[in-house]
Parts: sequence; C-alpha cells; structure tokens
Amino acid sequence: MEFIRAYADWFYLIGAVLFILTLRGLSGPKTAIVGNRYGMIAMAIAVLTTFFVAQGPVVWMIIAAMIAGAVVGIARARTVPMTQMPETVALMHSLVGLAAVLIAVAAIIHNNSLQSIGAERLAAQGLNFYAMSKVHLFELFVGCFVGAITFTASVFAYGKLAAKKWAKTISGTWVKPVQALIFIAMLMCGFSFFSTGSMSAFWAMTGLALVFGWVWIAPVGGGDMPVVVSLLNSFSGWAAAGIGFTLENNMLIVAGSLVGSSGAILSYIMCKAMNRSIINVLFGGAMGAVAAPTAAGAQVQRNYRSGSADDAGFLMSNADSVVIVPGYGMAQGRAQNAVKELANLLKEQGVTVRFAIHPVAGRMPGHMNVLLAEADVPYEDILEMDEINADFPATDVVLVIGANDVVNPAAKDDPSSPIYGMPILEAHKARTIMVIKRSMATGYAGLDNDLFYNDKTMMIFGDAKKVVEEMTKAINGTGH
Repeated sequence: MEFIRAYADWFYLIGAVLFILTLRGLSGPKTAIVGNRYGMIAMAIAVLTTFFVAQGPVVWMIIAAMIAGAVVGIARARTVPMTQMPETVALMHSLVGLAAVLIAVAAIIHNNSLQSIGAERLAAQGLNFYAMSKVHLFELFVGCFVGAITFTASVFAYGKLAAKKWAKTISGTWVKPVQALIFIAMLMCGFSFFSTGSMSAFWAMTGLALVFGWVWIAPVGGGDMPVVVSLLNSFSGWAAAGIGFTLENNMLIVAGSLVGSSGAILSYIMCKAMNRSIINVLFGGAMGAVAAPTAAGAQVQRNYRSGSADDAGFLMSNADSVVIVPGYGMAQGRAQNAVKELANLLKEQGVTVRFAIHPVAGRMPGHMNVLLAEADVPYEDILEMDEINADFPATDVVLVIGANDVVNPAAKDDPSSPIYGMPILEAHKARTIMVIKRSMATGYAGLDNDLFYNDKTMMIFGDAKKVVEEMTKAINGTGH
C-alpha cells in the first residue's frame, strides 16, 4: 500500500476530475447515468485512498460504519417512493451537516488530548505534536457552524416536506430579532474560540448554530421549500469543504466545493424562476404565511366547470396537439407510468403530445424530470418553461396534473398576489384546459388558482393515476 500513499495526490486528482465529469454528466438526462458512474468511481477512489493514507486507522470501526451505511442506504433507495424523495434528499443533507460537526468535534478533542500528553512524551514515543494554528481554528469554526446550521435546518425541511407535526412554521414580529440575536451570539462565541481556543466558546457556538438552523428555516413557507432544499444542498457542500481544509484532504475540499457551488447556482436559477431573491426567500417571509387566511377556508366561493374522464378522453383524442403539465399531484398519485401510457396512446392516434416542466414544479429541484425519466418518457418530449410557453396559444388541450402555483395566472395578472411576477407555464392561453385534482384545495403555497375558474377550464376530480387510467380507457373506447 506504499504505492497508494506515495501517489495519493495523483489519485485525489483523478477523483477530482471524475467528480467534475459527474456534474457535467448530471447536467442532462441523456448523460446522467454516465455521470452517476463517474461519481461512484470517484467516491470509491477517494474512500480507498483516504483509507490507506490515514495514520493508524481503527479498521474495524471504519468497515463497520461503511457496512451499516451501505445497508441503510441500499434499503432506503429500494423502498423510498417518489412522493417521499424530497424529504429523503433533505434528510441526506442533514447527515452531511452532522458529519461536519462530528469531525470538527473529533479534531478538537484529539488535538486537546495530544496537547495534554505533552510534546516531550510524544517525542519519546516517536510522535510529533503540532499545535493548531489560527488558520486551523478558523477552518474548524466555519466548518462546524455551517455543518450545525445545515443539520438542524435540513431536519426541519425534512419534517416540513413529510408533513410532520413537530415541523411547524413559526411567524410573528419576534422571529427576525431572535434570528439576529442568535446569529450574532453564535459569531461572538465562534470568534472567542478562534481567538482563545476556549472549548466552552466552541460548545456554545455549536449549540447556538444548531438552534439557529432550526429558527432560520422554520418561518419559510411550503411554497419556498424547493429552494430551501437546493440551498441546503449547497450548504452541505461548503460544510464538507471546510472540514476538508481541517483534515488537509484535497479531495474533500474539491468535492465539497463542487457540491456547494452547484447547489448555489441551482438555488439562483430556482429563485429566478420564482422572480424572487434568495434573501427574500430566507428572510423576507413565506408565501405560505402570506396566503394562510385563504388556505384556512376564508376564500370566496367561485364557479367552476367540472367534467369526467370520458369527457377529457374525447377532447384529447380529437385534438391535434396536447401538452401535459405535471405537478406534485402526479407524484402523489404515482401516476407517471399511467401518464406515459396515455401519451403513447394519443401519439398512436396522430396527436402531438409534449410535456411542459416548470423549474420549481414538485417539491425538490428536478422532481418532475425524475418522475418522467422513471417512466421512460422520451427526453425530446420534455420541454422546459422557456421552450414551451410560446406554443400554448396554438395548443388544443393542456392537461394539468396536480400542478397549482406554476400555472396560476395571478402571477401575471394580480399585483396583489404573493407570486406576482413569478414566471409561469402559460397554460391559460391554450384553447382548452383540463385539470386533475383531488379537490379545489389550494396548492402548497396556499394560494387559490384563477386558472381553475377560467371559462376554458374543466376540472376533473380524483386520484391522478385512476383518472388518467380512465382517460386511457375512454380513448380506447372502453370507458363507461
């Protein structure tokens, strides 16, 4: 194994290049599988190289931890339904943050332990002790508090997305002052640790960071959770990079920086798609909080038109072009395969079928793309918002499956709406609109949708999968 130790930097360099190629591959659905393979190879190289260059590792503990993690990870990957993927991603981010905190704690305790033994006694044993420099203390300070914030913020995001009772949104004039006080106190304790090396200051900083992560994300409304998940992904990367500096592990620095920067870019893209700044999302109040009175049932009763799956099947089979707009309702009903079957049947009858994807559709970045890829929908049939919007006026039928806020015309027409200015899929411009929903309840952001009351809109109530299957039967001539 001396060979690996001698050329560790070269192995890390190969792994870093593969991680960059991973991101390149993940930028498109056609190359995503290859990108994932690059990432798996890079991680294998990183783990094996680090294992062999480590000084005196406790082998059985490392292997036991890796086996336990592999068992849990494989079991979760095989059993998690797509409806729970957003909260699963948030939970994984929390583990990265927790790992950063634990590594920082271990590094400091280990250093203090060596310091207590004394340089002379260590030298007698053939060991050298180097006191932590200010640079190392600063790296631990940053890595630990970013990791702690990421951990509790991600745990809350998980609870919010999974609709856990303990993940309650908080609101009130007291929230921002409390956030500011906790953050300032955290920085002061961190500065004290950085200046004096005080363990009391370190523990206080870590505790305040854990509290801040929770209080920071708790006021954010459900409509902003996709951005939060993306941002926490970025934070987990920066936490890993910070610990990489502490451990002097170049591979961890590169990998963490890639995750951090790519997550930050994705957060920016999503905020742009919502016509909001990241500061507004995280500190300016929540869309869900603004719309809470409406969601509570105070909305004025309005007239809408409803129809059946048979009616929808007839309209689509006689159309020249159909655009399907998937939303969280499709994930909730696990309807992606039924939708794929419907699209194929319409194509066989000469209908042009395409899918329109909004950047923040669903509850995590790329949620709808993952669902459609799982159902083997051809990539060329899936179009982003900027590609499809100009085609809506010439579209005969738009089928909206559980999407709410991303097709809400209030974003363009109502200056008083919390989502005013947010770019949307302009489904309201189509000749006929059909919407599959369980009820007239508001979407995740708690806003009523003017599209549902449009004269061209037909509401079809029921479970997405069941309704789509009934549409397919109607088109086949076997409907009731």
